[in-house]
Amino acid sequence: MKILKGDKVKILIGKDKGREGEVVKAMPKKDQVVVKGLNLYKKHIKPSQGRPGSIIEKERAITISKVAVICPSCKKTIRVAYLIDKSGEKSRICRKCKSVLNTPVSKK
Repeated sequence: MKILKGDKVKILIGKDKGREGEVVKAMPKKDQVVVKGLNLYKKHIKPSQGRPGSIIEKERAITISKVAVICPSCKKTIRVAYLIDKSGEKSRICRKCKSVLNTPVSKK
């Protein structure tokens, strides 16, 4: 999965279209990400012993096809490419400005 925790993303589809946020959690097996402060829903909590009932807001996971990574250097929405250097380290790069996005991706 090309979107990782800590990436800044822009929502492309849905009620939060056009808004930006940071990825809090990435779920590669489900192809979903959780973005901080976006795609919220209200959850009603029943009262229990010693705790009153309440309504809380939580973030819902978004499919990765509905978000785009924002490059920190050129500030544009991009597609991520990979670059493998001579030492064998794999890095994520911006397809538009060719800058390295963050630390190298570890091998598994």
